[in-house]
Amino acid sequence: MTLQQLKYVAEVAETGNITEAARRLFISQPSLTNAIRELEKEMQITIFNRTNKGVSVSNEGELFLSYARQILEQTSLLEDKFLNKRQHRPKFSVSCQHYSFAVNAFVDVIREFGGDQYDFTLRETQTYEIIEDVSHLKSEIGILYTSSRNEEIIEKMIRQNGLMFEELFVAKPHVFISSGHPLADRQVLTLKELENYPYLSFEQGDYNSFYFSEEILSTLDRRKNIKVRDRATLFNLLIGLDGYTVSSGVISKELNGENIIARPLAVEETMRIGIIFQKNMPMSQYGQAYVEALHMHI
Repeated sequence: MTLQQLKYVAEVAETGNITEAARRLFISQPSLTNAIRELEKEMQITIFNRTNKGVSVSNEGELFLSYARQILEQTSLLEDKFLNKRQHRPKFSVSCQHYSFAVNAFVDVIREFGGDQYDFTLRETQTYEIIEDVSHLKSEIGILYTSSRNEEIIEKMIRQNGLMFEELFVAKPHVFISSGHPLADRQVLTLKELENYPYLSFEQGDYNSFYFSEEILSTLDRRKNIKVRDRATLFNLLIGLDGYTVSSGVISKELNGENIIARPLAVEETMRIGIIFQKNMPMSQYGQAYVEALHMHI
C-alpha cells in the first residue's frame, strides 16, 4: 500500500467517476483502475462497487476511506511542517443540526485556512446522519443536542460508534418566530399561546422518532405541523405563515436577518448542545480552530 494509492482512492471516491478522477490525477484510466484493484487485492476488501453508471463506495470501503483520509491529512501536515509545501488542498467537514453559530464558526475556519484552494464541507443534516458521518469519518466534527428526553438513546449511539460528546453550552428552549408575528411583543411565550399557530420542524427521514428530533418537546401534540428539510425554507414559512419552531435561542442577525427573533419558552427543560468526535483520534488543526470559533460565537 502506498500514499499514491490512497490519493487515487480518495479522488475516485470524491468524483464518483474513474474517468474524471484519472483526468484530475493526470494518469490514464487503465492505470488508475489497476492501482485500485491492486490495493483492494492487498487489503482483501472491495473498496468500490462497479456498475454501469460508475462506481460507488462500499460499506467496508467507507471505513477504509475514513482512515485513508486521516493518513493523507497527516501527510500534508508533515509536508507543511518540514518541507514548506503549501500547495495541498485542505479538507475539513462538519455535520450539524441547523444552528447559525455552526455556520459562523465554519466561515471563520475558511477565512483562516482557505487560501487559494480548499475542500470544506458543512452538512446541515438529520440527527442520525450526524452520528453516522462522524463515526465513518465523513465529518470530523458533529454538532447536536441532548435533553432529558433523548439523552439515553443518543448517548448510547455515540458510545457504540466510538465517539465522544463534549458540551458547548446549556440552553433554555426558545421559540423562533418572525418579527411581524402577532406574539412578537411578548417577552416570554407559553405553549398555550402558540397552539393555534403552525409548528415547523426539521424532517428526520427514516429516523423520525422524537429521540432524533432536532426540536426539543417534539412529543407534544400539535394541531398544525409542517416538516421541512432546510433552514431557509423553515424561516420563510415562519414569516409567511406566522409559524414557530423551538430551538436554542442562539441566532445570527448577519445570517438570518432582522425578520427572525427568539423568545424564551416557559417550560422546565434544557438543551445540552455539544460536539461529537472520534474518541481515539486527535483533532486536526481545522477541527481545533473550528471548536475555538464555536466557543467564540456562542
